[in-house]
Amino acid sequence: MSGTKVKICGLSREQDIEAANQAKPDYIGFVFAESRRRVTPEQAKRLRERLEPGIVPVGVFVNAPEKEILALLTEGVIDIAQLHGNEDEAFVRRIQEYSGKPVIKAVKVLSEQDVLRWRNSQADYLLLDSGAGSGKQFDWSLIRRCDCPFFLAGGLNAANVVQAIRQVQPYAVDLSSGAETDGVKDPEKMERIVRSVRDE
Repeated sequence: MSGTKVKICGLSREQDIEAANQAKPDYIGFVFAESRRRVTPEQAKRLRERLEPGIVPVGVFVNAPEKEILALLTEGVIDIAQLHGNEDEAFVRRIQEYSGKPVIKAVKVLSEQDVLRWRNSQADYLLLDSGAGSGKQFDWSLIRRCDCPFFLAGGLNAANVVQAIRQVQPYAVDLSSGAETDGVKDPEKMERIVRSVRDE
């Protein structure tokens, strides 16, 4: 058992929540940034109400106003903020201090320096990716010196997620398009991914 956590990102429909409740990933993601998976705060609130206790909802933002993020955290719509924009350390700290909730800072990994620059971040976790929502895998050897807890994202699916865990040993794996068929969350893929990770 690897103990690696699973996050399924980009849930936007009631059917997605039902599938998550069946598959039981550790985290799910609501995207509040521009995306085909985007949800409004009102939609997220309704979806959150249907989510099984024990599954942690994460809000995904790109350069969103601080008050928008804090409102969703303090109202309990989300329990973690995931920041994909140009947010700096001061911004990360303010979100943590004002909400008392964790922050995930996303880092686009093009070189080892990208990881080293954020290695001592105030963020509770890093999310290492090839670029927001690109669905492409990056060179995992670039993160071998990352000794902080991180979510691994980018091009993961049921076929390669176990290999990723063995090679990279992340705190968590984060999948979106890898849990979809024809652009829609696929309950069978979600179950298969979660089962593969838990069995590893």
